[in-house]
Amino acid sequence: MFINLNQNKNLKLFKIISEVASANNQSVYIVGGFVRDLLMKREASTDIDFVTEQSGIELAQNVGKEIDPKMKVSIFKTYGTAMIRYKDLELEFVGARKESYTEDSRKPEVEGGTIEDDQKRRDFTINAMAISLNKDNFGELIDPFDGIGDLEKGILRTPLEPAQTYSDDPLRMMRAVRFASTLNFKIEENSLNAIRQEAERIKIVSMERIMVEFNKIMLSKKPSVGLQLMEETGLMKLIIPELIELKGVEEVEGQTHKDNFYHTLEVVDNISENTDNLWLRWSALLHDIGKAPTKKFVEGTGWTFHGHEFLGSKMVKTLFHKLKLPLNSDMKYVQKMVKLSSRPIALITDDASDSALRRLLFDAGEDMEDLFTLCKADITTKNSRKQEKFKKNFEYVAVKIKEVEEKDQVRNFQPPISGEEIMEMFNIKPGREIGILKEKVKEAILEGEIANEKEEARSFVIVEAEKLGLTL
Repeated sequence: MFINLNQNKNLKLFKIISEVASANNQSVYIVGGFVRDLLMKREASTDIDFVTEQSGIELAQNVGKEIDPKMKVSIFKTYGTAMIRYKDLELEFVGARKESYTEDSRKPEVEGGTIEDDQKRRDFTINAMAISLNKDNFGELIDPFDGIGDLEKGILRTPLEPAQTYSDDPLRMMRAVRFASTLNFKIEENSLNAIRQEAERIKIVSMERIMVEFNKIMLSKKPSVGLQLMEETGLMKLIIPELIELKGVEEVEGQTHKDNFYHTLEVVDNISENTDNLWLRWSALLHDIGKAPTKKFVEGTGWTFHGHEFLGSKMVKTLFHKLKLPLNSDMKYVQKMVKLSSRPIALITDDASDSALRRLLFDAGEDMEDLFTLCKADITTKNSRKQEKFKKNFEYVAVKIKEVEEKDQVRNFQPPISGEEIMEMFNIKPGREIGILKEKVKEAILEGEIANEKEEARSFVIVEAEKLGLTL
């Protein structure tokens, strides 16, 4: 079978690579994800991998010279690879190879091989297809494992025996789950059983590499596909056991609670329909993470999870540290979302005070809309009447918050009077009194005692300063 590359926008580049390889007695093939996506008619990848049965580094250097004598070629001698950035593309060149693995490492022993050897070492049949750029069969699809058949059926299958494939490189288990989630493919039954069997091997993979795959699952159209596969295969228990703790329903005196694990998957899917923000999706994943350790049955009340949002927000830091996720503003954002995740629900009453609304605005700041997106995603009832009622309630609170914001301007709160101004007013040096007075001004504005305005704040500070023994 031949693939018509004449309409491909990269045809000119492929012709150059073909000519250079031929002139230097080298073979060359396009391999991997680019081939898969081309056959699936997906958006063309900007990463293109090329394999030669000779030296990948040499081929890259010669291609670079042909395109532009000044072109930079990045060489990675340890891996026998070279990379060229060309226009908006990343072109990677590697020599075909055979691989063998030891029990305790995912770093293989490598030796030179043929294109067939190289295809055997690939993770899945849909990624093991190659397109020849050689002059005698330019455009021929080389597909020894019927990857094209698996593409048509939507199946993920390993080229060789699956347990060995996953044991050799356990990251492939996460890649299987990721492709199932992002491509909406089914993992073939033998392969799925092999992942269950080899799941413990994921422990030898660095958490950074695992999280690259996990975040791609989180950014897929329906993340629950991948998250549920991770639970079914045992991978989730090994990577984020705190989520597995949410599984199950207990019953005492005929009273039950919902399964918070499956509820969480629904919330993640719901939010994914409305945002591509990875960290807002993580907020949905972790919004109930504090429920397992706070779960309690109270006689006459039923199941309670008091303080789960506060505990959950503290757990976020521990989890991000363990998972090697960024401990910067992204983590603080997720902490904030988890901590505030139930606050808007408490305001869905006619008698919610302006003070409570101001405090929510102050605490949420510029992330108020994201918080509402999370709260709406948290509505997982199947009762359409209840669902409609909850959504209308949120709209009602949103209107009330808008009215308070227009009146009091507390979102992204800036004190109407600064510490420097207070020091100047009372001719004092920096000290604890400044912090006390600034905090009192903030509290008075949030409680509605004074307007968020300089003159009122000054008058208020004069009165409060007297209590601290300060006079003008």
